[in-house]
Amino acid sequence: MNMSENTTAEKGTLASYVTGFIFSVYLTIIAYLAVYNDAFNSFRTTAFIIVLAVVQFVVQIVFFLHIGKERKPRWKFAALIFMIVVLLILVLGSLWIMSNLNYRMSPEQMNNYMTHQQGL
Repeated sequence: MNMSENTTAEKGTLASYVTGFIFSVYLTIIAYLAVYNDAFNSFRTTAFIIVLAVVQFVVQIVFFLHIGKERKPRWKFAALIFMIVVLLILVLGSLWIMSNLNYRMSPEQMNNYMTHQQGL
């Protein structure tokens, strides 16, 4: 295998990018239609969206980032693991903050606080 074949395998081709784009659009449309048409109850819709998100993630990794197609995937894989850790910190931290703010800003909490401040 010469250098140009290795570089092409790592970078991908126009066909792989178009295929990945079509899969991504298709998965996005499926998710939109599932929510728009109320295809499932809320729990099943959430689970379905999460499954589609994981499939979308795999499509992005394979067709756009080409993880696993290079000869030495250690650096790209290490970057992928770091990205997943940062993503989990962002998502879980955001959910924690939103939940905490929702609890602290609920009408019941505000009424209790105002009643306590007025001395009633």
